[in-house]
Amino acid sequence: MIEVFTPSHGRHAGIVRGGSSRKIAPMLQPGAQLDIAWRARLEEHLGYFTVEPVRSRAAVSLGERLALAGLNAVTGLLVFCLPEREAHPRLYRQTEQLLDLLDRPEVWPLAYLRWEMALLEDMGYGLDLSCCAVTGATEGLAYVSPRTGRAVTRAGAGAYADRLLPLPPTLMGQGDAPDADVAAALMVTGHFLHNRLAPELGSKPLPDARQRLIEAISRRVAAG
Repeated sequence: MIEVFTPSHGRHAGIVRGGSSRKIAPMLQPGAQLDIAWRARLEEHLGYFTVEPVRSRAAVSLGERLALAGLNAVTGLLVFCLPEREAHPRLYRQTEQLLDLLDRPEVWPLAYLRWEMALLEDMGYGLDLSCCAVTGATEGLAYVSPRTGRAVTRAGAGAYADRLLPLPPTLMGQGDAPDADVAAALMVTGHFLHNRLAPELGSKPLPDARQRLIEAISRRVAAG
């Protein structure tokens, strides 16, 4: 059995006959783009896929540690988050665009962060960083409410600042987005994945692959 992410049917499972054969198994790698057809006697059945290769990303991901960690994080989170057979066409397009950047390690961490923000939005937990939730100000935003995902200024935070999450400029699309800032921003998105989304999914732990990606980014920061 394999699971695929499709533009019109979301995350969808099916059986591939001969999927472990020498001919077909190389097509069924994480991140591969396939032309698929699904058939089943009834809609609620698992059904069968016929597959034809469109594009393989295996060579890129296996040749670069960060790319492999990123690919595993993306596929792991899609399986973790997406209800089966629920369409997410915008997220599908963004996922395809992200995976096309696997061979560009200089932009990959920021592109992944943007994708993770889009994932949260599609799941109903998007961040609102347009203005301060307390004062309405659009300047001086410094924190994120861990409950609502809305931005807060220093003045608006007042005595509650220590209860809020820091707001890295990278989350607002500001600055040069070095890896260290991206890693800090992923701590914020990770809070909402772990504390807001996961409880709605039965409090399952986040995929280990996401943490391995953050560790890969952190190692790159340490290496300079």
